[in-house]
Amino acid sequence: MANILVVEDDTKFNQIVCTYLNNHGENAQGALGAQDAYDKMYNQLFDLIISDVMMPDIDGFEFAQTVREINPGIPILFVTARDDIQSKQLGFESGIDDYMVKPINMVELLMRIKALLRRSNIADDRQLKIGKMVLNSDSVSITVEDKDIPVTVREFNILFKLLSYPNKTFSRAQLLDEFWGVDSTTSLRAVDVYVTKIRNKFSDFNDFEIVTVHGLGYKAVVK
Repeated sequence: MANILVVEDDTKFNQIVCTYLNNHGENAQGALGAQDAYDKMYNQLFDLIISDVMMPDIDGFEFAQTVREINPGIPILFVTARDDIQSKQLGFESGIDDYMVKPINMVELLMRIKALLRRSNIADDRQLKIGKMVLNSDSVSITVEDKDIPVTVREFNILFKLLSYPNKTFSRAQLLDEFWGVDSTTSLRAVDVYVTKIRNKFSDFNDFEIVTVHGLGYKAVVK
């Protein structure tokens, strides 16, 4: 059972989401705005946050940024009527982990929640296992059947990121901002170079593939 905070100023929709999640084994509580959410977070630990974007006083973007400063690891899922790419981009730049557009399917919502919680547990464990390969975030090392695969820190971080979110596409700009820094003058081509290096080092490993999503970036496909 996960403790989930639903931040949504539409009272009826908030109740619908909380009731559905509670009926499916989770412990969901509603907050009607960001300030209400802050108050609840002060008194209780939550495992995941679902938030709207368009809310009075403090919008979802500012809320997500503040939560990230307080708790860098908690999964945040936006559920909003805003379907434009700018809102999605701003959401992910604010620190969210997933984005759903209303109207939503409750079964899909639950599936995404469970996936986010799994990823959160991976982050807590600081290890990621794909077949016979183990990525250890503490030692920044990769082993396959106890044999070390030499990688640089940046190669490790990019691969760990992609494999932590299988089938999720990350743009070159996202990867560049995260692993080179937003103030870096490095070109997007650097991301392509590192992905090529990673592919070459793991060309004989068949349990995953880094796929190019043309016009967007890259995603990891676990087989």
